[in-house]
Amino acid sequence: MANFVTFSLGLSSLLLLSYYLARISYSILLKPKWLQRRLRQQNIKGTTYKLLLGDLKDVGKHMADAWSKPLSLTHDLVPRRVDPFTHDLVQKYGKISVCWFGTSPRLTIMDPEMIKEILLNKAGHFHLPPLNPVILSLARGLTIQQGETWVHHRRIMNPAFHMEKLKGMIPAFSESCAVLIEKWKTSMTPQGAGEIDVWPEFQDLTGDIISRTAFGNSYEEGNRILVLQKELQQLVMEAMRTLYIPGFRFLPTKKNRRRNNLDKEITSMLRTLVETKETMIRAGEAKEDDLLGLLLQSNAQTTPQHHESNSKNYEMSMEEIIEECKQFYLAGHETTATWLTWTIIVLAMHQDWQQKAREEVLHVCGDKTPDPEAISHLKIVTMILNEVLRLYPSVIALYKHAYKETQIGDLSIPSGVDVTLPIMLINRDPELWGDDAEEFKPDRFAEGVSKACKDHPSAFMPFGWGPRTCIGQNFANIEAKVAIAMILKHFWFELSPSYIHAPYTVMTLQPQHGAQIILHQL
Repeated sequence: MANFVTFSLGLSSLLLLSYYLARISYSILLKPKWLQRRLRQQNIKGTTYKLLLGDLKDVGKHMADAWSKPLSLTHDLVPRRVDPFTHDLVQKYGKISVCWFGTSPRLTIMDPEMIKEILLNKAGHFHLPPLNPVILSLARGLTIQQGETWVHHRRIMNPAFHMEKLKGMIPAFSESCAVLIEKWKTSMTPQGAGEIDVWPEFQDLTGDIISRTAFGNSYEEGNRILVLQKELQQLVMEAMRTLYIPGFRFLPTKKNRRRNNLDKEITSMLRTLVETKETMIRAGEAKEDDLLGLLLQSNAQTTPQHHESNSKNYEMSMEEIIEECKQFYLAGHETTATWLTWTIIVLAMHQDWQQKAREEVLHVCGDKTPDPEAISHLKIVTMILNEVLRLYPSVIALYKHAYKETQIGDLSIPSGVDVTLPIMLINRDPELWGDDAEEFKPDRFAEGVSKACKDHPSAFMPFGWGPRTCIGQNFANIEAKVAIAMILKHFWFELSPSYIHAPYTVMTLQPQHGAQIILHQL
């Protein structure tokens, strides 16, 4: 009997081991080889799968080399600084090509019609690639939702980002900008000049704006949350740069504990803000004119009768509202800060366009701060901001994952394939933008975004495209116009001799060594 039990245990262990070995073999060898064969059968060229790591070692080498060398003052960023691996891949294998990130094939697509189909007609077949669980501590809001959950969250949030509501927030934008400008003026020399690193300054500005517009009178508490979120984001990015080991985030290391404590503290503070706001709204003691108030109002009006008869109540829970508040910060803070930073750098490089923009602002706004009417007439400023987004997009690529086999054009993309839509490369494609694609020419947007790119308006997608276009697009546009207009009224600026032109990507496209500008007070 004892021998039989021993034999049974040994057989069970052997079968279990064989099962796990088979799964591992399938994941790291059989499935990648099968996907590689499927793609090659469709004449998609690219690198060959290498066990476990794929092209990660080559990607790391390309980036390390690129980040070690600053650029001259040029807008030709991609091959030498920002994304040399993808640039070389496309140059060697074509605008539809494949590489390997670990065991996953990554299909790079630069064809505008295929991109439009992925983002518009087949949006439900593609979503974000599987995320490292560590990044979810930052926010589990709208950008990572999918299916019916995304539909209902988006519907509830839309009223808060309606253009007419955003116009009412312009005084808050102006107030934050005025504080920044006065701070800069106090740092000037008696001759009215001074050097400022505008990158951290704009991070503080956009953080203050999102705190004011999200939480109204409670923006000081919002600013305290922002400080904690910045620390949490730094810890998350450190974790993302290391090899992901399942379960490691649960070990009580110093950084894991700090991440968890920050997440709990941020969640607790937001819960208090939301509950307080709800109480004040019910008591008629608060206006519903900030993002949180508008979100709570829209959420309270969401009842089953607004949907199908067999649907549940789609009102957001407290936890979901808190996660969307985190998303306000994550999406609305750093992306606009990078946009403003590159705009100031580019205008410092191109003094002629800086002067054209200033003359327009002075003509349209006069001595007043920008209002909705003035904002709508800042044509040159709008052209400049769009051209900066083309050359220096905050997000250099969109990353998707095929969750089911999907036909895109003549291609059949198997389930399990990652898809990269390289915004920065597309924005520089001479076939789309002309032979001057690497040059700063705002007048290419003189007739609006739809006519800026030859035959393919969908090729310009700094905020995405299709149903999942960034919900904060109008917010960011108004914020950027107000900030640039107010700065142009008070200062002219040039690059400092200490400035090093070194764009690089963390989560967004940032100046690696800061953005040192010499300001001259007008």
